[in-house]
Amino acid sequence: MGIAVVSKGSGGFGTPLEISVEGARNKIVSMTGTGIHPVAQKIADITGGIAVDGFRKVIPDKETACVIVNCGGSLRLGMFPKKGLKTINVNPAGPSGPFAAFVKPGIYVSGVAVRNIESKQE
Repeated sequence: MGIAVVSKGSGGFGTPLEISVEGARNKIVSMTGTGIHPVAQKIADITGGIAVDGFRKVIPDKETACVIVNCGGSLRLGMFPKKGLKTINVNPAGPSGPFAAFVKPGIYVSGVAVRNIESKQE
């Protein structure tokens, strides 16, 4: 198992997030409506986690290592950071919408493409 370092992409927001899996917290939840997004799969490949389509299967927060969204600036963008879950947005959206106060560097990064994910050796 490794650590995935996820950095903001072009026009994105946030500081790099380090994603790792530990125990039951091993799900990389893809909430993009397109099945398993390539960003989710790359993070799962690096960390040894399990990529899951969050629209097909509800994953408890205690099993979630991170969430991948494709939100332009409303509900999904801030809902997961509010719950304390690391959130990766493939769209380049910064803090906005009803949960903007929870969209902060250290828990949220946006504009992410596969090329913005690197492996960090433990």
